[in-house]
Amino acid sequence: MRHAECLAAALFACAALPAAAQVSVGGSVDVATDERRRGISWSEGKLAPSASLSLQLPSGFDIGARVTGLRESPRAGGADAVIDGSLGYGMDLGMGFRGEGFVVAHLFTGARGGMDYVEGGLGLSYQLGPAQIGADARYAPSQSAIGGDNLYVSARAQFGLPATPYTFNASIGHSSGSVDDPLRAARLRPGGNYSDWLIGVRRITGPLTLGLDYSGTDVRRAMPSPYADARNSGDRLTARASFSF
Repeated sequence: MRHAECLAAALFACAALPAAAQVSVGGSVDVATDERRRGISWSEGKLAPSASLSLQLPSGFDIGARVTGLRESPRAGGADAVIDGSLGYGMDLGMGFRGEGFVVAHLFTGARGGMDYVEGGLGLSYQLGPAQIGADARYAPSQSAIGGDNLYVSARAQFGLPATPYTFNASIGHSSGSVDDPLRAARLRPGGNYSDWLIGVRRITGPLTLGLDYSGTDVRRAMPSPYADARNSGDRLTARASFSF
């Protein structure tokens, strides 16, 4: 069974749970001028459409899937799309704190040479009125697809401006890890260990969200690799639009 079919079957099974289970279903359709993750482009600077679906279970677990067009990105072995399938668990810890754990599988359709990989993570956030701060750690154990292992730690902040539709967000992160295959390791760390940052604004009016992000990295020179391109890991403005349901 193909990647998309596996995820569709899992999501259908969850959606078919009895109404008494009170499963909350949500999703969105998005388009961005560039698919940037951790400061580097996954779509080689090209327009990237995406769609997502999430199921929130009463037990605190959530299941999600997001499909993003990559336009035959060399970073992903020529894949035309990536499917991010996730399983998470979150709980309120009291005093405004919330913790979560999650596992994400990144499945690349149409890729050459086995690009799929898995990572897991933990997050902690604190909410005070319209402001939220948080920290996350994501770890991908050693896998041939990424040429070693990869650890990403980050801090983030978000603030909704009262009486306006505007929300501001910022984040900073650092990627590190071991290297078994330098060519493959350059997929997630094109210049070796590096830091990234992002500052953004969102205008939310009902189901429509418009956003603008400024992101960048301290990568100065990419490793010689078919999976890395320093031109797509520098400072860049990214515009996006999202319709949620």
